[in-house]
Amino acid sequence: MAKFWNFVFFQLGWFACVLGAANKQVLWAVLATWIYIAFHIWHLDEPKESLRLLSKALLYGIVTDSVIMYLGYLDFQDDWPSPYLSPLWMWTLWVLVATTINGSLSWLRGRPILGAILGAICGPLSYEAGIRMGAGGWGSGGQMTGFILISIVWGVAIPLFFYWDNSPVKQALVKNP
Repeated sequence: MAKFWNFVFFQLGWFACVLGAANKQVLWAVLATWIYIAFHIWHLDEPKESLRLLSKALLYGIVTDSVIMYLGYLDFQDDWPSPYLSPLWMWTLWVLVATTINGSLSWLRGRPILGAILGAICGPLSYEAGIRMGAGGWGSGGQMTGFILISIVWGVAIPLFFYWDNSPVKQALVKNP
């Protein structure tokens, strides 16, 4: 049941942040999503291990999205806290994805190639959905190149997040039936 709720809250957080960005009302969406993330961490047996993973995922997301944005392949509707970095709501989404590593995506553990393939497909589709909902746009560098760059970023991200995760595999699987 934990995997189910992890998936549900991931989806709710994603929609809240994207719709908030599209309507320039991200504050409540980001706060609500961070409350869920804090609740998620609080209920873990080893919160320090999870915080390390979430922190690395956050840094990876900030750097990769900011570089793609800086290169002109992505434009975000809301640029807070800086026009030179990806926005806070995107940072929140990167951390939210990392919460699924030992939850709804735990079935990918030990399957890095499948994780890379799914990341390379689902990552850019998620960005495209957010763009179509009005949270951003493809930059002047071009949609196809932006799509390919995001595909590479996410194809690396999912296996990398599993690599970074130090949770004992057996314990993670037992706690997430």
